[in-house]
Amino acid sequence: MRLWNGEPATATAGPGEPATATQGAEPAVSGSASAVPSASASVSPRPSASASPKTPAGAPAKTSSKKGVSVWQSSGLGAALTDVRASWYYNWASGPTQGAGSSATFVPMIWGEKSVTDAELARAKKSGKILLGFNEPDFASQSNMTVERALDLWPRLQATGLRLGSPAVAVGADRAGGWLDRFMAGARSRGYRVDFITLHWYGGDFSSAAVGHLKNYLQAVYQRYRMPIWVTEYALIKWDANGAVYPSDAQQAAFVTGSTKMMQALSYVERYAWFALPWPTEGHQGTALYRDGDSPTAAGRAYRAAG
Repeated sequence: MRLWNGEPATATAGPGEPATATQGAEPAVSGSASAVPSASASVSPRPSASASPKTPAGAPAKTSSKKGVSVWQSSGLGAALTDVRASWYYNWASGPTQGAGSSATFVPMIWGEKSVTDAELARAKKSGKILLGFNEPDFASQSNMTVERALDLWPRLQATGLRLGSPAVAVGADRAGGWLDRFMAGARSRGYRVDFITLHWYGGDFSSAAVGHLKNYLQAVYQRYRMPIWVTEYALIKWDANGAVYPSDAQQAAFVTGSTKMMQALSYVERYAWFALPWPTEGHQGTALYRDGDSPTAAGRAYRAAG
């Protein structure tokens, strides 16, 4: 999935202040092996009164540092972030989301070419200690960057001094000659720094085999680069001629449980972030973890208990 309408979230705050992330249409999604861009559909978060988070029975005493979520501004966001027990979050922007609270650590991103400005880089540097690189540069509907252009801009990101994640490709992170493979080869030849691999994964097989499909992909990526991995978007969705198809609530929840357990056990998976925490009011978001601050979906309850 990508950031909605192909534009980065706009930050209305100054450097170091919470940003208001503006989202547009529901993002396209990639499959477990290949991606099919989707038609956009306008979505926005469901307004609701926020509530104090409840401590779930059977929740882990201490949340894993691996577990995170992707978010956009929504009612009850801070309560949901606390309730889901996420250690970290990101929002496709360089500054934190208004109302997110302080229970989860914010990780900034430089979304694309237009985000490589002095102001955005300064905001990112003040907002976190780790920086995520470009969002799905291999997709025309997203940051849509050639490998050469991404490499030309990379020293600006590197100069922040923050720990730096690779551009997050939508598909083919394990592929010889793919976008990421060519970027990493170029970075090595130019002496650029990349501290970890960032990637996205969406699975179209809703059976119990989906966990194995994701694991195989992660293993292949690790074998290629031998670097820590951040999975910054993942869920079960598939696309057909009529648009997005989602699994049942039970299937999505079972995948949450199995996939988090699997990634917790892989030493080279440094962090993972489910797509996504909030629930939009238009269209159907079959991957959302929360409808508001204290109303988790089946997947949300499973994610809350994980890690």
